[in-house]
Amino acid sequence: MKILYASGEVVPFAKTGGLADVAGALPDALSRLGNEVVVFMPKYRMVDEKKYNLVKVYENLPVKILDRTEYADVWSAKLPNSDVIYYFIANGKYFDRDGLYQDKGVDYPDNCERFSFFCRAVVEYIPKSSFMPEIVHCNDWQTALIIAYVKKLYKWPETACVYSIHNMGYHGTFPKDQIFLTGFGWEMFTPETLEFWGNLALTKAGFVFADVINTVSETYAQEIQTDEFGYGLAGLLRSRHKDVFGILNGIDYHLWDPETDPKIVKNYGIKTISLKYENKAALQRINNLPEKSDIPVIGMITRLADQKGFDILASAMDEIMHLKCQLIILGTGEPKYHELLLGEKKKYPKHIGINLGFDAALAQLIYAGSDMFLMPSRYEPCGLGQLISYKYGTIPIVRKTGGLADTVHDYNPKTGKGDGFVFEEYSSDKLLDAIERAIDAYKNKKVWIPLVEKVMCYDYSWTASARKYMDLYKKAKNKL
Repeated sequence: MKILYASGEVVPFAKTGGLADVAGALPDALSRLGNEVVVFMPKYRMVDEKKYNLVKVYENLPVKILDRTEYADVWSAKLPNSDVIYYFIANGKYFDRDGLYQDKGVDYPDNCERFSFFCRAVVEYIPKSSFMPEIVHCNDWQTALIIAYVKKLYKWPETACVYSIHNMGYHGTFPKDQIFLTGFGWEMFTPETLEFWGNLALTKAGFVFADVINTVSETYAQEIQTDEFGYGLAGLLRSRHKDVFGILNGIDYHLWDPETDPKIVKNYGIKTISLKYENKAALQRINNLPEKSDIPVIGMITRLADQKGFDILASAMDEIMHLKCQLIILGTGEPKYHELLLGEKKKYPKHIGINLGFDAALAQLIYAGSDMFLMPSRYEPCGLGQLISYKYGTIPIVRKTGGLADTVHDYNPKTGKGDGFVFEEYSSDKLLDAIERAIDAYKNKKVWIPLVEKVMCYDYSWTASARKYMDLYKKAKNKL
């Protein structure tokens, strides 16, 4: 198939979250299955032209915005050992900025115009290229308008559209008069189209006009059709329930493999698990914690936000600190949690390590050096952390929601069944109980070592997920 894949961010070029990881890995996996795949994203300031050998392939592509014409340059690149072609839509006014969507945590006020321009430029460029897609696959609100353009404005009759939602919490919501920036008028500002509680919601362009809709786990596909997790769009999704699917994300084992990972202190594998503890000692040392191999280390790599469970974690923190464990956190987010964690570090300097920000090398060392990986999320569409932690022999402690429910099963030390420690009720008490059960299992090496060996053998590579996407694309084409 000929597949056009569009995303607001793509690894390795630009990243703010897990969407970029998916957009970096899935197209390559689809290409390896014999498909012809092109990927479109904006050419942000952080996209390194020299590092990735970008080449300008089109100049001054006219794109209409309101009653004026803006212009895009189109650049392209290929990565080593991949047949995927990456296209970058360039316009200095819109994309030559430090951030992708925000400046210092505040959304750019012209985001509707920026991404309307991007989406329109993609659709304008395709007829000028030699690539007419059979499938257009868009992701989240930043690229949803492409689907509306293909279906309503340009009307490509032989192209099927797939819309992937990675997090229902983000709708791309703007004041209603910005509908005109999209190239549509009031006829598209109705509850059946792009209107959402008096505002414009770009994500609805995907939900309304795509042939099929998918999200990043089977459980989350069901959850987003409930009022609790649908964020005001559950009714729309329930009306399209026959077109809503869930496909679990994979992980790229070229990047995430403790046997070859260049960013960890000591490589190890299932036959050399004892070497894992050299990474643990290094992780403790970096975080100014006592280097004790018998103390369990619980790692977290996350946004510091309520969604990620920090409200219940905050309430349980004192009890956790008295469990004779160490907690190491890497992330950034809401200022109240920055302050909380720095305060906890002062109270428990020998038990907690706080790293506010993002550090890719430290992230990989946390996976390698921790004994357990904590994800107490209120909701989690898919989650990659638990899948990565499996590969590194780090046992997940998670709440039963979304992709976590699909991939982590509560461990029973008597039967040996299960692969992590799971709690269901969203409360500090249940979170604390799961951590206590994990620590009890850790103390029994006859239980713990076989559990670590089991999860390191799991295969969550992208190949299986890509095959499921191929089936999804066939469903979309059958709807034309």
